[in-house]
Amino acid sequence: MNFSNLDFWLVFGLIGQFFFFLRFFVQWIVSEFKKKSTVPNVFWFLSLLGGVTLLIYAIHRKDLVFIIGQAGGIIIYTRNIMLIFREAKGQR
Repeated sequence: MNFSNLDFWLVFGLIGQFFFFLRFFVQWIVSEFKKKSTVPNVFWFLSLLGGVTLLIYAIHRKDLVFIIGQAGGIIIYTRNIMLIFREAKGQR
């Protein structure tokens, strides 16, 4: 692979993959800190950011399998974020 000729879409897809990696990295660090398995709220925000980025990339690539997989995940990530906001609103 010639890295001097990276195109926009490849970089865009790699950024989406980085967000997906980062969500698990953050989850691992938080769990290590708390000494128990924990899913911090930021996990869902990074999941949504990575999912949307990768969905856009998949649409550009016209990859139906990839599109379906990311679209399904985005629904779950969005619902979890809605629950986070509902809980935060109820605690005020």
